[in-house]
Amino acid sequence: MIVPAKDEAERIGPVLAALTARYPNVVVVDDGSEDETAVRAREHTPHVLRHLINRGQGAALQTGLEYALAAGARYLVTFDADGQHDVLDLAPLLAPLVAGECDVTLGSRFLGRTVGLPPGRRLLLRAAVLFSRLVHRVPLSDAHNGLRAFTRRAAGCLEITLDGMAHASEIIDLIVGAELRFQEVAVTIRYSNASLAKGQRARAAFRIVFQYVMGRLLP
Repeated sequence: MIVPAKDEAERIGPVLAALTARYPNVVVVDDGSEDETAVRAREHTPHVLRHLINRGQGAALQTGLEYALAAGARYLVTFDADGQHDVLDLAPLLAPLVAGECDVTLGSRFLGRTVGLPPGRRLLLRAAVLFSRLVHRVPLSDAHNGLRAFTRRAAGCLEITLDGMAHASEIIDLIVGAELRFQEVAVTIRYSNASLAKGQRARAAFRIVFQYVMGRLLP
């Protein structure tokens, strides 16, 4: 399990407690936190990496992927640190990979369910899905879900170069470009005031699109 985290000292403890109870191999990438995120993480796992400065979630995921591959992981899962994801979704997320049905599974809140999702945020996420379908030409139902799983071979095909939140679109590019087989899996996303405060707003969404487009134009 790869858990990128930035200033999540108040929330990461329960997240890691639930994860490590079922999946002991968890690596946390502290992306330049200014609080005790790394301290709280080490209470649950010895695998805590730190970026000295905040580089962005894309960079944190790439660091975690490289570490997990070097450690010999057969399946690699990305899982957010803010408490939005449900550890019970991991078994169905991993099942198609273990069965050899695909190389990548992508969590979808719109095939599953959301709890506490405001209408404005729902509209923004739907717009992201439309953008993804137009750009990637694949019929995804959820474009920016941090819950994903990869086989070792699939993870080895990824080289995330967009450090910020535009990495979510870049990952789809990499999956399609490598001709990896993928499936969407229904998952639950639970929103809290804290996670909504740290989430993406309309202005940030335009910045993400700009970063993604520039990343494609300027390799």
